Amino acid sequence: MRMIFCLNWLAIYTIDMEAASAKKKIEPIIPPKEQVYLEGPKSRRYELAFAWRVFKQFIQGFRTLHFVGPCITVFGSARFKEDHPYYESAREFGKRIADTGFTTLTGGGPGIMEAANRGAFESGGTSVGCNIRLPFEQQVNKYLSKSITFEHFFVRKVLLVKYSYAFIIMPGGFGTMDEFFETLTLIQTKTITQFPIVLFGKEYYSNLWNYAEFMAQQGTISRDDMKLVLLTDSIDEAMEHIQTYINQNYKVRPRKSYWWFFEKR
Repeated sequence: MRMIFCLNWLAIYTIDMEAASAKKKIEPIIPPKEQVYLEGPKSRRYELAFAWRVFKQFIQGFRTLHFVGPCITVFGSARFKEDHPYYESAREFGKRIADTGFTTLTGGGPGIMEAANRGAFESGGTSVGCNIRLPFEQQVNKYLSKSITFEHFFVRKVLLVKYSYAFIIMPGGFGTMDEFFETLTLIQTKTITQFPIVLFGKEYYSNLWNYAEFMAQQGTISRDDMKLVLLTDSIDEAMEHIQTYINQNYKVRPRKSYWWFFEKR
């Protein structure tokens, strides 16, 4: 009898609590019909200083890279050591890029970046690095004819695309994938056109390539978006792919320096 009474009391108490909760008015964070500006995390003075720092980085990048010549950018992991096969392939790419008269452009760090810069540097070509300030991994390699270090990734990414005629995507991690997919997005949206990309390493990128095919089947991308991308294990095929598109679509124009801009070649 006592148990039945307790159960009935508990049921009544629960109903009363639910009713009270329903009657309780929930106050909105932003009142309706009232214009509210959410305060950002920084002051106006800080944001102005930030915008100035970004602008300064862009100007420094433009001045540093204006006379380096047409570039082919090589991306890849900073973690591959000198004895890794991918390091050797990237080094050969740097040599071949230099042999064609192009400048080898990388992120300026170790691993694949160092290897590509090294191949170009040892072959007498121009080797350029666009480095980034990081708490780990990213130290400037010693095979650079010219280098610049950026504070922000987005500034660096803009300049890597701006001065490149082609991308060679060696095996890499999140950073490499970021550059690859952002460039594909620019191609897809017609922001850049006739921009050849090489995915080097069939075994490494096979799953990624298959997933791109799956996305095409689902209609989320067009197969035309992937026409400029070559998946290969052959350095000869990669360079031929790049040269074909460059010869058909680009014209290299010499840049003049002006003394009143304090420009140096």
